[in-house]
Amino acid sequence: MDNQQQMMNVQEQIEAYMMSQPEPKRSDMQALHRIIQEVMPACKLWFLDGKNSENKTVSNPNIGYGLQTTKYADGSNREFYQIGLSANTTGISVYILGLEDKKYLVQTYGEKLGKASVTGYCIKFKALKNINIDILEAAIRDGVALTS
Repeated sequence: MDNQQQMMNVQEQIEAYMMSQPEPKRSDMQALHRIIQEVMPACKLWFLDGKNSENKTVSNPNIGYGLQTTKYADGSNREFYQIGLSANTTGISVYILGLEDKKYLVQTYGEKLGKASVTGYCIKFKALKNINIDILEAAIRDGVALTS
């Protein structure tokens, strides 16, 4: 499979995943997908279906954006995305991965986001209407800058 076929496949998987969500979650995810792609034009797209090598579901499916490489103590490198987007049972999670300071998101954006729960790398909310989208976009931009 060449890169274009692979890329098409990922975009199709992302589209199918978003379309499988009930409204209003589907529209919220589509809006976030557009926002993240505006922040990160031409970024690498990822789709993880949430299954492990035995085909067991171990997490919610995730859409990933961007690319960062982590170097491990044994000298190996692992590539992963910078920003993740996932539907969960109560709403939507946005992951900002690779931040070294686990208090950064909470301290910088926690109170300004609106009705969201913020941890070291995850911003979870029920619906876009409950949060300040400009603040979420700023957090995403910041996360990308800090992990690039």
